[in-house]
Amino acid sequence: MTLDISIRAQLGSVVIEKDPELVKSKSPLYKVLLHNDPVNTMDYVVLTLREVVPQLSEQDAIAVMLEAHSTGIGLVIICDLEPAEFYSETLKSKGLYSTIEKDG
Repeated sequence: MTLDISIRAQLGSVVIEKDPELVKSKSPLYKVLLHNDPVNTMDYVVLTLREVVPQLSEQDAIAVMLEAHSTGIGLVIICDLEPAEFYSETLKSKGLYSTIEKDG
C-alpha cells in the first residue's frame, strides 16, 4: 500500500496531509451465519437470536431462522470482526451452530 502524502512548509513547521481516500479505508466486515438446527425449536432460535443480537427485530430474527431452516444457512448480521466473533460464540454457547466469514 502506498501513501499519497504531501508535505508543505508552514511557518517553519511541517504539515502532513493524507489522501482523504486512504483515511476513509475501512476494516473488512464479516458475516455472522446461522446454520440449520434440527434440535432446537423455532421459537427458541428466534428468542436466542434476539437475545444475542439486540439489533434484530422479531421479524428479522424470524426471517433469519426461516432462511437457515429452508436453505441451510441464514445471514444474521454483517459487522466488524470483534462483534462478529462475539455474536457467533454466544450463539454457539446457547446451543446454536454459527460461523463467521469475511464479507465480499
